Amino acid sequence: MRQITLLVTFLFLLSACGGGSSSANLPVEGLELEQEQEQEPVAIPVAAPSISQISFSAANNSGLPADMMLDNAETNAVFTGRVEVNTPVSGLVASYEFTGSSVTIDGLVQESGTSVNDFTDVIVYTVANSEGATESYSVNLTKFTGLPIIYLETNNTAPIDSKDDYVTGDVLIDGGRSFIDLPATEMKIRGRGNSTWFLHPKKPFQMKLEDKTEFLGMPRDKKWLFLAEYSDKTLLRNKITFEMGYLSHLDWTPQGRFAEVYINDRYNGTYNITQKVEESDNRVALGGSGYLLELDQLERLDADDVYFDSVITERFLINIKEPSLAVGSAEYTYIKDLLGDFETALYGPSYRSATIGYAKYIDLDSFVDWYLINEITKNQDSQSWSSMFVNVMPGEKIKMGPLWDFDLSFGNVDYSDAQYSSGFWVRYHPWFERLFQDPAFVEKVKTRFAYFKQNQDFILGKIDGYADQLTWAQQENDNEWQTIGLAVWPNPVVFDTYQEEVDHLKSWYTSRMEWLELAFTEL
Repeated sequence: MRQITLLVTFLFLLSACGGGSSSANLPVEGLELEQEQEQEPVAIPVAAPSISQISFSAANNSGLPADMMLDNAETNAVFTGRVEVNTPVSGLVASYEFTGSSVTIDGLVQESGTSVNDFTDVIVYTVANSEGATESYSVNLTKFTGLPIIYLETNNTAPIDSKDDYVTGDVLIDGGRSFIDLPATEMKIRGRGNSTWFLHPKKPFQMKLEDKTEFLGMPRDKKWLFLAEYSDKTLLRNKITFEMGYLSHLDWTPQGRFAEVYINDRYNGTYNITQKVEESDNRVALGGSGYLLELDQLERLDADDVYFDSVITERFLINIKEPSLAVGSAEYTYIKDLLGDFETALYGPSYRSATIGYAKYIDLDSFVDWYLINEITKNQDSQSWSSMFVNVMPGEKIKMGPLWDFDLSFGNVDYSDAQYSSGFWVRYHPWFERLFQDPAFVEKVKTRFAYFKQNQDFILGKIDGYADQLTWAQQENDNEWQTIGLAVWPNPVVFDTYQEEVDHLKSWYTSRMEWLELAFTEL
């Protein structure tokens, strides 16, 4: 009997301690809950949409000389690259690796290695996953140098080898991202310049269109100049001086645009395409009766130029650029007498008088600003009497301007004191040397210089900005003309890199402003 009792007790304890199946001892509700938990599927997260790589293969793009992988090291959301040759980017096929269910551009489904797109402008790829999440990636592809490209085609591929005779042909512009394309348009073109034409292998040009046409975003006109900037290895001196002109009281300062130029399908380098200093509603507005004059030298004149000698100084002549006049005509006599009266008053005993002195004849704001810009840049030609323009409307005062010809400025000359950032230069031009003897004029100069000094950082920023714009262009230009690191007339210093040339320009300008600030204070 005692053995039976012990066996029953043992079986009871075994059951209470969980022997056998645990589910057998659960209530029905607990059993159902456990079964549900065991059967619930595990949720697998959907990967975030992304593009990890974008490339262009030469196999899929016949214009590319080699495969090209885009870079997104600077920012994951922007892929950048440069097509180093001048080939169309309007129909390229991109290949890419992505995570997601689809890739689109402006809602159009894309297929890696197959879809053709125009990469002239920045393109945005949008990748989506199965849950509808999206991520966008920009593709910023630079074509060649990023500048607009001008194609000059002369009839019968005739060379442009004369300053006097035009060659006919067509001009076409691939505006790229920044400018409107120009379809093939009839033009004629010839050489221009003086030392820049005769001494340098990269030639400057003047192009004339049949009709007034907007050109690289500049106002409509017929004549356009191609400045080679051969001796200015930064390519910036004219451009930066024009920026000063835009800050000034001068009526008009030329606009310019950098562009790559091909002549008869051959690359000819980076040019500064500018408006010409001439009478026009969009340029020097003379209203049909005004005058555009240039202080000049006899050896620089053309055979048909009409001019008269400076009345008092006899150190330069005054060339009547516009309008076309006959010597002895009423218009010729008027402008000759007006300039003579100004010089007579300027050098007369009452020159400081506001009523009978020089101030009766000249627009002081234009004289002060023209002087300061040329003195700040220490422009070689502004003391040597060339490219110094004056404009006059009948019945109005004489104005200085426009600005022109600054490739030999900012110390870029080795044969005069214009090389150095210290010392006055334009102040010793005969007119300004006399003006500086009037304390009232000196005070105007000092006051106005403070304005240009306040804008010094603005100009330094412009130098950096344009140099950045020319990052690839200056390399291609140097590959063609090989000037960086070599002595080119009339460079006073030679640097091994483009950036060193730019840094020297900035340093010279900064030193010049410091010297002038002190020098004007001491006047």
